Amino acid sequence: MATETLTLGKALNTGLRRALENDPKVVIMGEDVGKLGGVFRITDGLQKDFGDQRVIDTPLAESGIIGTAVGLAIRGFRPICEIQFDGFVYPAYDQIVSQVAKMHYRSQGKVTIPMVIRIPYGGGIGAVEHHSESPEAYFAHTAGLKVVTCANPQDAYVMIQQAVASDDPIVFLEPKRRYWEKGPVELDVPLSGAYPLHAARVVRPGTDATVLAYGPMVRTALDAATAAAEDGRELEVVDLRTLSPLDLTAVYESVRRTGRCVVVHEAPGNLGLGSEIAARITEECFYSLESPVLRVTGFDTPYPASRVEEEYLPDLDRVLDAVDRTFGW
Repeated sequence: MATETLTLGKALNTGLRRALENDPKVVIMGEDVGKLGGVFRITDGLQKDFGDQRVIDTPLAESGIIGTAVGLAIRGFRPICEIQFDGFVYPAYDQIVSQVAKMHYRSQGKVTIPMVIRIPYGGGIGAVEHHSESPEAYFAHTAGLKVVTCANPQDAYVMIQQAVASDDPIVFLEPKRRYWEKGPVELDVPLSGAYPLHAARVVRPGTDATVLAYGPMVRTALDAATAAAEDGRELEVVDLRTLSPLDLTAVYESVRRTGRCVVVHEAPGNLGLGSEIAARITEECFYSLESPVLRVTGFDTPYPASRVEEEYLPDLDRVLDAVDRTFGW
């Protein structure tokens, strides 16, 4: 099986290329995705190889991008929309919530909307305002949408292809601070035999406490687990991967074994994904818990200026502090 070492960004590029090769109905559209190859170069070289009818540079109008894609999807295409930065998605929010998420239900199942909305999200890159948002809760809360996020190059390569092949509309969140991190990628993985798109995965086994994370925070959680091991604590790290629908089977199994759980995400804590996950764990694993489920999140403020963003972002120390507190009960 062919394996290459790729950055997460290059793995996405390769997965998109494979999707374009496999289905002539797949089209990519967004701001600067064509000739420039996207601001992060995720679509680099694709317009050159597949033409400007399949990799389309659009006007700077996110609502127009999504609205046009809805029409294409209804007519049998599989559009992949790139929202250039997380903070730019809000002009398209009406189209996503009122049309993309509702069309299948509105048509009593007669119409499918097989489209992917790619959004680079999260902070940690020293960007200006509107370029470091974590909007996942808005979409995970919306019935009719599926929401997934990758955390490593292998998942990036496979999950983007799985999302494109799905007949459901999927918001595909890409952790932009991890675009340049490298890892092995098996390029010959058949989608039929790949790890399911909507399934969580244990990425580091442990026995003392469970740490749940997704997207950019998976690396932070793994680093925390490595540091904790030096003090004799074995943390189990679970990459959630899918935010809607949530897959908590592996989470429940882990928490029942460890008795302690910490949920980590960049988004603000108030009504974030961590709140829902903590509630469900408490409902399902109450008699296994040795302490309350704790959350390590961004703060309930607008994302700060880049010079102080490291004070805002959850880091190794904050995760380890929460783990320590779970042993205090």
